[in-house]
Amino acid sequence: MGRALAGALLEAGRDVTVWNRTPGKAGDLLARGAREVRSVEEAIEAGDLTVACLLDDASVREALAPAIRKLAGRTLVNLTSGSPRQARELAGWLEEYGVRFLAGGIMAVPPTVGTDGAFILYSGTRDLFDRVAPVLGPIGRPHWAGEDPGFAALYDVGGLSGMYGIGAGASHAVALVHAEGGDVEAFKREVLQPWMEQMLPIMVAGSDVSESVPDEYNPAMQATGLETMLSVSEEAGVPDEQAGHLRTSLWEMRRGVAAG
Repeated sequence: MGRALAGALLEAGRDVTVWNRTPGKAGDLLARGAREVRSVEEAIEAGDLTVACLLDDASVREALAPAIRKLAGRTLVNLTSGSPRQARELAGWLEEYGVRFLAGGIMAVPPTVGTDGAFILYSGTRDLFDRVAPVLGPIGRPHWAGEDPGFAALYDVGGLSGMYGIGAGASHAVALVHAEGGDVEAFKREVLQPWMEQMLPIMVAGSDVSESVPDEYNPAMQATGLETMLSVSEEAGVPDEQAGHLRTSLWEMRRGVAAG
């Protein structure tokens, strides 16, 4: 991901200095005009804006701790995946050293960074976001999630939860067709993808459990359908664990029935 971010910035004509915990991985970036340095201190000193993209919150802290005073008066954007709590704690730590900070969340995979489909979540002060967004715009459309530094991580995790939920459903669907001897490729191409594309806006719009459910989606009817799906899955010999998303949906529908 770090290589993809740096590459998109280079493509846009930005001056990019790179540092990696494992040296020797920036060859293609150097060929495209990046400058590689040997320490995080050198990377910070190369400009006013530092972008971090590492494995987790602990690795960000470990990398920055020896150079934290170098960041005083500069801007750090952390695009490392983490939790809202970690983002808030990092913000508090950086504030002690006079670091301007934006937390971030990358809503893209490496091949889509820098494309029209990519967007990046940021949270922190609005004025800092307004200054940084044009600079980092080439990596993905900037989206401000709010003043709370934890909101970018919160929305990132929420978005990923939705993605993995879709993935779990698609994986289970393919397992069913495969188990019964169906044409998996034709099913994916002719049924699963167009059906999911049609239903996704409806599912997102109807995901607020506090909203009343229209008649055509009444919980009792949905619960009956989900029970049938679980029976089919069991009869096909698909592992129970792979149908977990259906059990979660059934629990939600039964809760709706109980609530009237």
